[in-house]
Amino acid sequence: MSENILASNKNLTTLAANTIRLLSAEAIQKANSGHPGMPMGMADVATILWTEFLVHNPEQPDWINRDRFVLSAGHGSMLLYSLLYLSGYDVTLDELKSFRQWGSRTAGHPEFGLIKGIETTTGPLGQGFTNAVGMAIASKMIQARFTEKNSDAIRSNFIYAIVSDGDLMEGISHEAASIAGHLKLDNIIFFYDDNNITIEGNTNLTFSEDIQKRFESYGWDVKVVNAYDHEAIRTAIKSAQNEKTKPTIIISKSQIGFGSPNKVNTSEVHGSPLGKEELLKTKENLGFPIDKEFYIPEEVKDFFLHRKVELITYYNEWCGSFELWKNNYSDKAELLNKYLSNYLPDNLEEEFLAAVPKESNATRSLSSKVIQKIADLIPNFVGGSADLAPSTNTFMNKFSAISSEDFSGKNFHFGIREHAMGGILNGIAAYGGFRVFGATFFVFSDYMRPSIRLASIMHLPTIYVFTHDSIFVGEDGPTHQPVEQLAALRLIPNITVFRPADGVETAMSWSYAIKNRKNPVALILTRQKIELFERPDNFNPEYILQGAYIISNGSHDKIDLVIAASGSEVPVAVEAKKILSDKLSIKVISIPSLELYKKQSDEFKNSLFPNDVPVVVIEAASMMGWGDVFRQKLLTIGIDGFGASGPYQTLAEKYGLTGKRVSEKIIEWLK
Repeated sequence: MSENILASNKNLTTLAANTIRLLSAEAIQKANSGHPGMPMGMADVATILWTEFLVHNPEQPDWINRDRFVLSAGHGSMLLYSLLYLSGYDVTLDELKSFRQWGSRTAGHPEFGLIKGIETTTGPLGQGFTNAVGMAIASKMIQARFTEKNSDAIRSNFIYAIVSDGDLMEGISHEAASIAGHLKLDNIIFFYDDNNITIEGNTNLTFSEDIQKRFESYGWDVKVVNAYDHEAIRTAIKSAQNEKTKPTIIISKSQIGFGSPNKVNTSEVHGSPLGKEELLKTKENLGFPIDKEFYIPEEVKDFFLHRKVELITYYNEWCGSFELWKNNYSDKAELLNKYLSNYLPDNLEEEFLAAVPKESNATRSLSSKVIQKIADLIPNFVGGSADLAPSTNTFMNKFSAISSEDFSGKNFHFGIREHAMGGILNGIAAYGGFRVFGATFFVFSDYMRPSIRLASIMHLPTIYVFTHDSIFVGEDGPTHQPVEQLAALRLIPNITVFRPADGVETAMSWSYAIKNRKNPVALILTRQKIELFERPDNFNPEYILQGAYIISNGSHDKIDLVIAASGSEVPVAVEAKKILSDKLSIKVISIPSLELYKKQSDEFKNSLFPNDVPVVVIEAASMMGWGDVFRQKLLTIGIDGFGASGPYQTLAEKYGLTGKRVSEKIIEWLK
């Protein structure tokens, strides 16, 4: 096919869409790995969105006033990489050619932080959908705090996403869609790639609900378009932008692998390259030269360059409006700077430590004291609970909760939606400007695990408050009593887990979580009161941030035994030492954060746990992993099965987690 024929194609949108189809298919073919079907099927919708509606600036990709685009169907990542490249972002044609290769920024699924313009990591289906809902909430909160009627400097951004059949099948999207409709998030515009194909075949194998009715029941506006009818797509987007009371989903009737003569509308094109022969036939079918690879017509380059110039012009005009807004509203401008810079007062530790009384109490209650102080001191601190605020003690009492009528509050009511809460937290954190936490019972962290894992992959400083941390939940029984969750959470790379033993450790755990700018932090807190214990005179609260520190030394220089514990078992370790003090010289160590302890030097670790001294570890949880921490003679005292219903004091006795029972086990072990 000659270039003259290409030049005669006056429909630049179609030409640009076909260019994206072939860039995607060609990169996938070169990698011999990937998913060409979705990029080929949705190229027209994406081209119209990016060249006519999406407000962004490739030269200033972190611009606060930009719209966000989330590719929830992350398996179609080449669609996003092609769009970023053509739009002028910092991604090269060579990087498209190195798709899915070692060290390449064009990874198999979009990864947050690798390339500017990737707003979140997607791939696990439903997560991008839910992250986008979080971004829409964050946008509404920014607007509620900083928008002025006579200025458009701070607006509610549109959050666009392309979602797939798989996204809509996953349970997390149901939860997120429900809360989005409830909050009337009219800044959401999602495109559903309705192509009727999944890996196993036609969606009618497993998927038969009426999507339009489903989303209407959630309170969404639903539109249906042909994914190749350009005027219908434009009309639908304009209508969605003018919708003021509902989120919008545009059901885009598409053909997976559109443009491929033989593989269009087949499951084969979902997750496998076209094949060299079919790729050549697709080029010919779309009117592209078959003898050129990664070919981009000059008209398409000019088309995207023209859009880039338009966007930069808009950005420059916005900068003038923003400067005027800052001059007219200097107090708000100063506050916005605090949001965007993650402002923190200088004396956080002192404030947090002063907030917690020295009393025997549940660490969830002590944490609540710190949360109230954080809410007072840190303006961009927000968070909520999955319908458990009275139990997790996380409601910020001086502040309202966000609602569809008012997004100026600090508190969220997530409802009984742990899955969605986890994904929404990630969306808010990725959006920027907020320090966000979510709370639930620790046993239900299992529902959130995929989102926690993604927060760790993305290095997002999301904070998790998990209460009711052990079998000492008591009468609710084994369904509500965490056992394996602590070990499982610690297995996730990058997360820092704290299990504090009293108010001082709780305050310092919160200090670490708030100061941390990279990676998630989880606070694991008790339902029941923890007995007070004494520390040495030379104790410094900063010791807690080493992950482990000395609670009490041995009775003489030679140490016979070290007892270590976390959380509610620290007083148990102290009591066991008292019982055994006439027989053994025992050192007691608190380990509030195993992750921080592991980062310390060997010299520090040996100072706490000498190589030739036996170690006992007590934790009301599965003891998996402790044998990798200590190579000394080791006794672990924990839980090797599920719990049972009963008062927590009875459970402590029955499961051998009292000072007396621990001391008996130690004597027997040392014989």
